[in-house]
Amino acid sequence: MHNKLNEEVAEMLYEIGDLLEQQGAESFRCNAYRRAADTVEQLAEDLQSLFDREGIDGLVALPNIGKGISRSIVEILQTGRSSRLENLRGTLEPEKLFQTIPGIGAKLAHQIHTELQAQTLEALELAAHDGRLEKVPGVGHRRATSIRASLANMLGRRIHRPATDSVEPSVDLLLSADEEYRQKSEQDKLPKITPRRFNPEGEAWLPILHTTMRGWHFTVLYSNTARAHDLGRTHDWVVIYDYDEHHHESQHTVVTETRGPLVGKRVVRGRELECREYYSGL
Repeated sequence: MHNKLNEEVAEMLYEIGDLLEQQGAESFRCNAYRRAADTVEQLAEDLQSLFDREGIDGLVALPNIGKGISRSIVEILQTGRSSRLENLRGTLEPEKLFQTIPGIGAKLAHQIHTELQAQTLEALELAAHDGRLEKVPGVGHRRATSIRASLANMLGRRIHRPATDSVEPSVDLLLSADEEYRQKSEQDKLPKITPRRFNPEGEAWLPILHTTMRGWHFTVLYSNTARAHDLGRTHDWVVIYDYDEHHHESQHTVVTETRGPLVGKRVVRGRELECREYYSGL
């Protein structure tokens, strides 16, 4: 008997694999999603029931589904959406995604996205743990704690995970990925996707790069957000999604600094101190 939920999840995973292939990603990344889709499609048990009973560990234990893909599946089960798929399609709408979190309405979702430039639940969770979220106007410590707890539940992770447990690529790697992306974009050497947001003519204008450096896999594209458009920075702000071979994931925004000692230099938002150390050593 066919399971509708499993089929819907498998279809999303197949599409992620297909889009990665179309955009020039490494073949093993494309095939990883397709193998995971095969597993989900052939699974006799309902995915939601499995997750409710065993959590994310139950998904990781399935053949061909590692930690990274299991997180994508959890997001689909919890929200009905896949931010990774929407990113590859060029249709990511983070403000609507954040409104799926209890206590976050449209106004606060807009404020959080504007201030943090976060585009996924994982990126928002990181900001909730490292203190950036509570500094957003309208949030504060109490609400940030509530949001952190909700995210822990939605993402199937422990609430009290220390921020120091997070693993991220170094600043020099992120800046290298940013440089490669902007150079190849200017040289028109990258495939382009058609964003649905802020694109009434349906033009394929948004370049996308998949690249690997020192064991990290990067997906890089210009920020197609309301804030970037309002400030005319759509060809300056660069969003980098990354994960390593152990499926540690993170997301960063790189911009040209407009003030302070790093003015005019490319800077990873939230990691300015590391950027100062990086540039001082050049």
